[in-house]
Amino acid sequence: MRIEEQLNELVHYALKKQLIDAEDVIYCKNQVMEVLGVKEALSDVRAASFTDRELQTILDDILDWAVSEGQLKDTVTERDLLDTKLMAVFMDKPSQVVKEFNRISKVDSVVAATAWFYEINKDIHYIRRDRIAKNVSWATPTDYGDLDITINLSKPEKDPAEIAAAKKAASSNYPLCLLCKENVGYEGRLNHPARQNLRTIPVEMNKEEWHLQFSPYVYYHEHAIVLSAKHEPMKITEKTFERLLDFCGEFQHYFIGSNADLPIVGGSILSHDHYQAGKYEFPMARAEDEETESLVNFGDVSVSKIKWPMSVLRVRGSSKQEVVRASEMVRKKWQHYSDESVGVHAFSDETPHNTITPIARYRNNKFEIDLVLRNNRTSDEHPMGIFHPHEEVHHIKKENIGLIEVMGLAVLPGRLKEEIRLLTEAVLTDNPEKAIAENEEIAKHLDWAMQLLSKYDHLTLENTEAILQQEIGKIFATILSHAGVFKRDQEGQNAFLTFIESLKEAK
Repeated sequence: MRIEEQLNELVHYALKKQLIDAEDVIYCKNQVMEVLGVKEALSDVRAASFTDRELQTILDDILDWAVSEGQLKDTVTERDLLDTKLMAVFMDKPSQVVKEFNRISKVDSVVAATAWFYEINKDIHYIRRDRIAKNVSWATPTDYGDLDITINLSKPEKDPAEIAAAKKAASSNYPLCLLCKENVGYEGRLNHPARQNLRTIPVEMNKEEWHLQFSPYVYYHEHAIVLSAKHEPMKITEKTFERLLDFCGEFQHYFIGSNADLPIVGGSILSHDHYQAGKYEFPMARAEDEETESLVNFGDVSVSKIKWPMSVLRVRGSSKQEVVRASEMVRKKWQHYSDESVGVHAFSDETPHNTITPIARYRNNKFEIDLVLRNNRTSDEHPMGIFHPHEEVHHIKKENIGLIEVMGLAVLPGRLKEEIRLLTEAVLTDNPEKAIAENEEIAKHLDWAMQLLSKYDHLTLENTEAILQQEIGKIFATILSHAGVFKRDQEGQNAFLTFIESLKEAK
C-alpha cells in the first residue's frame, strides 16, 4: 500500500470512529499530509475501500514510511512523537470536548459522559489500546478475597541510545511536570511525551480548580487522574478529604484516592498534587468489617477496622462534612501516634513518619473514606523501609506500595513475564537448581523456586505457568502485609484496637 493510500485509510478510520464529520475529511487529510510532508494524495477518502485494520497497524505502516524517508529515527520515542502529532489532527479543541461532556452529563448522566470521554481517549490513541493489551493479568484467591495481579507491559522499554538522547536533550521548565495542565496540546520532546491529543475536564473540588483526565496506560477501567490546576506538592490535609468527597458527590460511580505524601510510602510524583479515580471496584473495597465503633462526636459516623493485610480504617456516614471532620481527626491522631510495642514511631527527632493513604467513594447512600495507615521509617535490617516490601520478596517486587497496590491491584514489573517463562522451562529440567542458578535472569528466584518444587509433586508444561502466577499472587499478599503497620497477628491486632479505642471519644 502506498503512503497516499495509508493516509486515506487513517482519515477513513477517524470518520468511522466519528472523530470527524464528512465535512472535515478534506481538511483533515490536508493536515495529515502537511505533518508528513506529502504533496500529492489520492483524491476521495470516502470512495476508497478499506478493510478496517486496527489503528496501530495503520500508524505503524505510516511511521515505517517516515523512517524510510529519513523523517525520524526508528525509536519508540520518535515514533510516539509523530503518531501523536498525526492523531491530534482529528481531536476536537478542549472547549468542544468540555461542552460535549457537559451536554451528555445533562441529557443523560455523568456515567454516560465519562464513558464517552473514555472511548474518545482510546479512539484518539491517547490511551494506547495495543500496549495495554500486552499486560498479563489474573486473580489470586487469598484470605482477604481475590487479589488482582498485573504484569505491566504497557509502558514501552527504551533502548540505551534513546535514554542517552533524552539526557542530552535541552531541558525545559515548560510544562513543569507531566501532571501540569499545560500538557494539554503540548508537542512533546525527547525527554517529555507528546500530548497533542490530551484533553481534560474541569472539576471543581473544595471551590478549587482541578482537571480530570485519563491515564495513557490504564491499569483498570476508566483509570482517571484528577490533577490540581496549580503546580503544588502533594499534602494530605483536611482539604484533601473535602476534595475527595466533593468529587464523589458529583461522580458517584467513581472511587477517588490519594497516594500518601511522604517518601517510600508515597507515589512516584509527589511534586504535583493529584489523585487517581475510576469506575472500578478494587479488592479492598470488598473487604469486610471486623470491628466497628461509633464516633459519638461526629453524628452517625462510624469507624471500622477492615479485614485486609494492610492497616485500614473505614470511616462512613451520611453527612459529608462529618465524614470529613472524622477523617481529619483520625489523620491527626495517627500523625502523632506511637506504639513502641509494635515498632510504630511517629517521629525521629523532628522528622515525621506517620501519614495515610485515603480512598473515598459514595456507597449505599453514605460517604466512605478508607484511611490506610502508613509509616515510612527505615532501619538497618530494612533500609528501604520497615513497612515496605522486605528483601525476601524483592525478586518479585521491591518498589513502593502506592495507592493502586494498597487497594489490592498488583502492578508488577514487566521483566516477570519472561522470567515466568524461563522458570517454567527450568523447573521441568532434570536439574532445576542448576538450571536456575546458572541463568542470570532468574537466579534471583532460586530459593523461591526450590520451595515450590518441594510443595508441588507434579509440575508439567501445562500447569507450571499457572502455578507460578498463583504463587506470585500469594507473594503480593505478603508484600501488602509487610506494608501493614499493625500486623495481622494477635499482638498487632490488639495494638490496632488500642489505637481505635483512642478515637471513640475524640472530637
